[in-house]
Amino acid sequence: MAIEAELKAIVRDPEGVLEQLEERYGSGRAEVYRDTYYDAPDGSLMGADRELRIRTVHGQDDTRTVLTYKDARVDEASGSKPEAETRVADADAMHEIVRGLGFTPRIAFEKRCRNYSFQQDGWDLLATLVRVPELDGATFIEVETSAATAAELAPALSLVRAVLGELGISEDDLTTELHTDAVAAVRPA
Repeated sequence: MAIEAELKAIVRDPEGVLEQLEERYGSGRAEVYRDTYYDAPDGSLMGADRELRIRTVHGQDDTRTVLTYKDARVDEASGSKPEAETRVADADAMHEIVRGLGFTPRIAFEKRCRNYSFQQDGWDLLATLVRVPELDGATFIEVETSAATAAELAPALSLVRAVLGELGISEDDLTTELHTDAVAAVRPA
């Protein structure tokens, strides 16, 4: 399973970062993600730092759904996790299958994203400017690539850090807080 080499940061100047992304990588893709995270009834999946998610992405030209499984973190500093993901033809059927296997929805929320796909130093990267409406207008940037092996993780993360630095994002802006945890914290108990 490939490792998602990703860093996430709080963006202090969203308009400035957006302008830089557009200049460097062209027009981004505006998309709305509708994410549902599932867990075992006893919480053991999320309790073991693993994730099972169904994401439906609504874009300007299409709607697609992907099923994602993320194993536990292999790098605490970045939160990078091994990830397996596949496109799903029928979102409703996939939700039924996951529930039928005994998993229960733990949290669902929306992310408003602008995605930029590009190559740098031989790597395919994705930079995503993210707003989660429930998080009081906070803007995040996520930059990721895929490391085929654990040995590739350090150079992949080094490149991701360099891209963030080029965009004016400092190490102090980095966060490993999951959007699921942040949204759960602002919702009434």
